[in-house]
Amino acid sequence: MYRSISDFIKEWNKEAILTQNVLDSLTDDALTQQVYAEGRTLGRIAWHVTTNIPEYLTHFGFKVDRVEDEESVPESARKIAASFKDISSYAAQIIEQQWTDESLEQMQTAFGRQESNAEVLMGLIKHIVHHRGQMTVLMRQAGIKPPSVYGPPKEDWIHLGVKNPPL
Repeated sequence: MYRSISDFIKEWNKEAILTQNVLDSLTDDALTQQVYAEGRTLGRIAWHVTTNIPEYLTHFGFKVDRVEDEESVPESARKIAASFKDISSYAAQIIEQQWTDESLEQMQTAFGRQESNAEVLMGLIKHIVHHRGQMTVLMRQAGIKPPSVYGPPKEDWIHLGVKNPPL
């Protein structure tokens, strides 16, 4: 659990880099990849991860600018990646400016339950991590090798001397 805003920002920045690496690996063609016909596309999930940051923060009391036209998924993977980079950086600044270490202990209702603001911020990271996992699966289906996130993708195990990578 975060005891200080700086603890949160350190983890936020690490996770933002991992997410940025995934988004930077996307191609325009891959944005239409779906698991099933009614499911979200890879582009929709990537855009949701990006636009949900200010939406989430607003919901929990931050004064933050929302993304214009957040319902329209860009056709450009580069635009999504660039938007995420700007928004994740902006979010870190807003959190540092608007909450203090003491704010983290305050309780509020989050998704029908009482949580500390530290838990609320952890929820934002977990939300992004959840969707980042979905994106890496869709990348595989679209023929794109995902970047290393918490460990190497199967293709990179050989560089570590592992001949038969774990499945």
